[in-house]
Amino acid sequence: MNTIKLPAAARGMLFDLDGVIVDSEGEYTTFWGPMGARYGHPEGYAYAIKGTNLQSILEGYPEADRPAVVAELHKFEAEMKYPYLPGAAELLKKLREEGKKIALVTSSDRTKMEFLFGRHPELREAFDVIITGDMVSHGKPDPEGYLKAAELLGLRPEECVVFEDSLQGLGAGRAAGAYVVGVATTNPASMLEGKADVIVDGLFEVEG
Repeated sequence: MNTIKLPAAARGMLFDLDGVIVDSEGEYTTFWGPMGARYGHPEGYAYAIKGTNLQSILEGYPEADRPAVVAELHKFEAEMKYPYLPGAAELLKKLREEGKKIALVTSSDRTKMEFLFGRHPELREAFDVIITGDMVSHGKPDPEGYLKAAELLGLRPEECVVFEDSLQGLGAGRAAGAYVVGVATTNPASMLEGKADVIVDGLFEVEG
């Protein structure tokens, strides 16, 4: 197994959630694939929207139908298991012990986060800052979420490392000016080439 060391000067660790910390992207594909097909979205739609916040996704649905889409999504999310991806819990613990500042920057809304914390209550205390998709005006690939997280941690973006799996999220991390770790869980490493400073198969390859 290859391992990587993070930049020694990095003080802030900014994590995406789905596909980085918890293994949920495959489940979302099973939801958004049929939902998109129902509304005439093209094949591959479920992958194209990965990393996008719900507000942006809903723009692709008739306004009158959006409450029903959200209700169906939240019902689905309430039943999801949210298992940790290999190495995620261990890395968060190690970074905390090292005194790093840690933030979560997710496109998920607060309702979904409550479902997540119901499964993993320890995650609520794992982060110094939590930025959800409904806390920003512009979702990924806009860097707003990562810039806000760095600011709330009292750091400059250049002092931070972003961990992302989606192309949208990688773009956001790059645009923020952070050091970007591409996690090849949702997309193969070949698709992440040139979009991150370093690419890993999972957080188990990150030494901290």
